[in-house]
Amino acid sequence: MALTADDVKRVAELARIAIDESEARAVLSQINDVFRLIAEMQAVDTRGVEPMSHALDVTQRLREDAVTEGDQHALFQSVAPHVEGDLYLVPKVIE
Repeated sequence: MALTADDVKRVAELARIAIDESEARAVLSQINDVFRLIAEMQAVDTRGVEPMSHALDVTQRLREDAVTEGDQHALFQSVAPHVEGDLYLVPKVIE
């Protein structure tokens, strides 16, 4: 799909971007280059190619899922202005 200079000017107008004729031609050339690259990539046969999450064959280092801090629930609630039933009470902001 190739665009025209009028298409570029229309999009620029919709985006409220000031663009003159030479800039429109430069942008048009760049956009058409991108479309050509997309067409080339879509033409590649990728059947049988496994999707991958990373370009390198790496594994994530994982740590043991263990609690490293003590329970400070009572300490945090002791400094709260208003607590009821282990819940923090906050002022109503929507009426």
